[in-house]
Formats: sequence, C-alpha cells, structure tokens
Amino acid sequence: MTDASRVWMPDTFFRNEKIGSFHTILQPNLYIRIFPDGTVLYSIRVSLTCACSMHLALFPLDEQTCHLFVASYGWTKSDLVYEWYEKGPVQIPGNLSLPGGFNLGGYGNQYCDVKTATGEYSCLQVDLMFARQLSFFIVTVYIPCSMTVSVSWMSFWLDHKAVPARVALGVTTLLAMSTTQASIQNSLPPVAYTKAIDVWSGVCVFFVFSALLEYALVNYASRSDAQRSVKQKERKKQELERQVFNGDGYEEGGFPMSMDPLMRRMEGSHMMPPSAVIHHRISVRRPNKLSLWVKNFQFQAKKIDVFSRVFFPFVFAIFNVWYWSYYLTRKQGKPVK
Repeated sequence: MTDASRVWMPDTFFRNEKIGSFHTILQPNLYIRIFPDGTVLYSIRVSLTCACSMHLALFPLDEQTCHLFVASYGWTKSDLVYEWYEKGPVQIPGNLSLPGGFNLGGYGNQYCDVKTATGEYSCLQVDLMFARQLSFFIVTVYIPCSMTVSVSWMSFWLDHKAVPARVALGVTTLLAMSTTQASIQNSLPPVAYTKAIDVWSGVCVFFVFSALLEYALVNYASRSDAQRSVKQKERKKQELERQVFNGDGYEEGGFPMSMDPLMRRMEGSHMMPPSAVIHHRISVRRPNKLSLWVKNFQFQAKKIDVFSRVFFPFVFAIFNVWYWSYYLTRKQGKPVK
C-alpha cells in the first residue's frame, strides 16, 4: 500500500530538524505494510539537515556526538508512546561514506522523554559519534606551518650584514603564517574558547615573529660590536703612545730602565731572599667546553645567531611533544550550558 491517507499516522516530527524534504521522484518514496497480527510498517524516505551542537576545543583532534530526536508534536505520552524495536533499531550501511572529513565512530539509541507546560511527550533519540579524519589537516595545516617555521630559521645561517635578505625572509614567512591562520579561522565558526588549531597556529606565528625579532637584536649587537671594536683600537693606540712617551721620559731622566713593562716592574721592585718565597701548588682548572666554544666567537652578533640555530628548533621540538601528547590524550569535553 502506498496511500498513507488510508491509515492513521501519528504526528511525528524531528525536534532538531532545520531543513527537511521528501523524495517524490518518480513516485513518492514510501510504502505501508499491514501484517496479520495488526502490526503496521510505515517506511518513508526523507532527507534532513539537523542541528548539532559541537564543542571545538580539541579541533581538529576532536570527536563529535550528534543526536536525532524523534517525537510527537501534539500527542502526549498518555495517548502515544514511542518505543525502540528490540532487534537492530538503528541500521547503518557498511559502505557509508561521510563528507567533511568525518568517519562514523559509533551509534546508539535511547529515550529522551520531555516534560513541558502542555504535558509529557514520548521521544526517541539516536546518537551518532563522528571522528574527524586527521590526515587532511596534517597535510593542509600542520606540515605547511612547520615548513614555514623552519624556513624562518634559515635567516640564522645568513650573514648579519645581509639586511635585505634576512628582513625579506622574515617578513615573507610572517605574512605566510598570518594568511594561513586567517584561512583557518574563516573556515570555522567563531567560538568563545581557544581551539587546538588556534594554539598550533598561534605558536607558529610566535616562532616566525621571534625569528624576525632575533635579527633586530643581532643588528643592534653588530652595531655595538663595531663601536666596541673602534674603542678597543683607540685604547690600544693610546696605550702605545703612553708607553712610548714614558720610555722617552726615562731616557731623558737618566734612568736606564727597560721598555718592557715586565722588566721595568722587576727592576723597580725589592729583592726577596729565597727563604721568603712560599712554595705552593697552583690548582689548574680545566676550562669548560661550552665556555671555550662561546669564546671562539669574537662578536656578540655571531653568538646570538649560533645560539638561535640550536635554541629555536629545540624549543619547537619540545612544543611538538607537549602539543601532540596533550591533545591526543585529552578526552572530548562538552559545552557548558
């Protein structure tokens, strides 16, 4: 039977429906079967767009649970009661393919009876658990952001005097990260809390911006090194002139003293008897390898670049360990009502 008007039907509706439509090509997609025991089977094909409240704090490492509520619009529970079929009430095809990068992780059914000012109504609830496919976001978000951050570190290997190259590299990577972050935000609804993707993109932007600030510090240090080098040259020149002047004064005064400051000090000192000499052992301290490695670089600007080559990747690696271990082990929360 396909004439639904000949059989009484309850006023069933979907409580969280937003858009719905029936299929009528070529004929209305419905049928009615009446069994000898009085059981009536009513089947109809409908397409629904339902509201689903999602909590995106773990996006894109999240799992979402959406619900479908089936109830009567006007008949109260004293007149009409909905019950689940005992065997296989919810049936899902095995070859189901979902758009939007989701996989169906599981499903279930339960009751959702509600009480309102007009009475108590029977309700059936279907729970659908969706797991987001992470591979799409790894290829389109995480890997490009990591590559952009790594490219910003290339400025540490360039000469600090190559101002156009380092500034252009820093500004370009910063603009690339800002564009990526803006595209991510445009594809998501605005929420009042921080998402996992916001933490990742924000930290990546911070690393790129820090690389640009690092060159500002290197440029300041290089100018300080240049000023310090000029002062050292002037100081050496003044000491040399003072030594020459002191040597000429000693020669005019008749003091036959050596020009060597060490010999001059020894000639003017009092002789000590051998018994007054205190013999003691001088402890030899082994120099630290790290301090020797740092002292090999004469200028502070070079030290900052060499330090940044190790510090930035090390901190970014620690952030990756914390990020993935934290968000992959965190359970999906629920929105606060």
